[in-house]
Amino acid sequence: MKIAFCLILFFLEVWMVLGTAADWEPGKMETHPEVLKNHTFLRHNQTEGDIQHPQRKDATTSSEEEPWPALDRWKLLEKNANFGFNLFRKIAMKHDGNIVFSPFCLSFAMTTLLLAARGQTRSQILEGLNLQDLSISETTFLPSLFKELKDQISQNQELALLKGSFAFIHKDFDVKETFFNLSKQYFDMEYVPVNFHNATQAKSFMNHYVDKETKGKIPKLFDQINSEAELILVDYILFSGKWLSAFDPLLTEVETFHLDKYRTTKVPMMYRSDKFASTFDRNLRCQVLKLPYRGNASMVVVLMDKMGDHLAIEDYLTVELVDKWIRNMKTRKTDVFFPKFKLDQKYEVQEILKQMGIRAIFSPWADLSELSGPARNLKVSKILQRTVIEVNERGTEAAAGTMSEIVAYSMPPVIKVDHPFHFMIYEETSKSLLFLGRVVNPSLL
Repeated sequence: MKIAFCLILFFLEVWMVLGTAADWEPGKMETHPEVLKNHTFLRHNQTEGDIQHPQRKDATTSSEEEPWPALDRWKLLEKNANFGFNLFRKIAMKHDGNIVFSPFCLSFAMTTLLLAARGQTRSQILEGLNLQDLSISETTFLPSLFKELKDQISQNQELALLKGSFAFIHKDFDVKETFFNLSKQYFDMEYVPVNFHNATQAKSFMNHYVDKETKGKIPKLFDQINSEAELILVDYILFSGKWLSAFDPLLTEVETFHLDKYRTTKVPMMYRSDKFASTFDRNLRCQVLKLPYRGNASMVVVLMDKMGDHLAIEDYLTVELVDKWIRNMKTRKTDVFFPKFKLDQKYEVQEILKQMGIRAIFSPWADLSELSGPARNLKVSKILQRTVIEVNERGTEAAAGTMSEIVAYSMPPVIKVDHPFHFMIYEETSKSLLFLGRVVNPSLL
């Protein structure tokens, strides 16, 4: 029996800080969501020219009425996945070690900010997300599409993926009613009132809240809180993926992993001999292996043939290349050796997003007037992502009757992942790139 468990968390933290802080007398912090109904942060007036968003359609809507035909939807998701690969390359330029992050979750968070942005601020976000070719009418349907996508993935019981969004909001901050309603409608945003002026108490409360929401997986997200913060958005994913063909813990042995041509480390190496889909790219000289999860998702592992060449593949990673690999895969009996590993990575990505053209939102000239009044002088000062992934044997037993007969005395090919590799986790129905990473040293936390 082989079993696997994979947990991935992603947090996006957006600090929206006023240019000047209003005078305020410290008081007791309100910590219960039910006080929202008595809060003053809802701004009911809507200014002329506010962006109009479509209402969600009910289940009786025909496919002809859908704003996103299937072909256009796939094209959009491909563009979004390529945004993930572009972001990965930017992160990789600054980090030569282990990398892991969620393009899927970051795209959700940036789409939330689209609801707040106007003018150049909005157009730069679209361009940075690789969506600049969309018409104005199409961009208004983006929140609806991401909502549909999230619901589709979250309702897959076998995939076991839980996604949530919540906003820590200062007690006196005015939020436009339109943004408040749309963020709840499309992103299921939960609003939690906080007194940021008491930074110590706010940090304690917020860490406790995140710890509870993530079921104890992230006990301390915030190291410090800016006392002038007005709004902090948190976006997270909990993913408990179970291998379709699990690894037997009794067959796991400590083996050598080659960090480079000269250095090695010892890691627990899992093993299974079974039917796996794989291909070899002769042009890029890399082995590509598909490890399926239950629930129609897969981890695609890319292992360079020549040790020390793992960084070279990063310039070529695109949706088109990965699709080509998957189309060329053949399923055959294979001996697979795969290291257990756990990654915990945290990045501030605002500087990287600036390099990708998303600059206005971080400047004093940011136009976030769909979030609050235009006189508020708001900007985003920090975007923080944290991702944790653990891969080991635990999971569910493979379904019976899937193994075909093997010709006597035939020797199965061997794929041994014993030097640096890359991985991608896809939800295959929607072609969504959930997670993307590089493992240089699996023995490091």
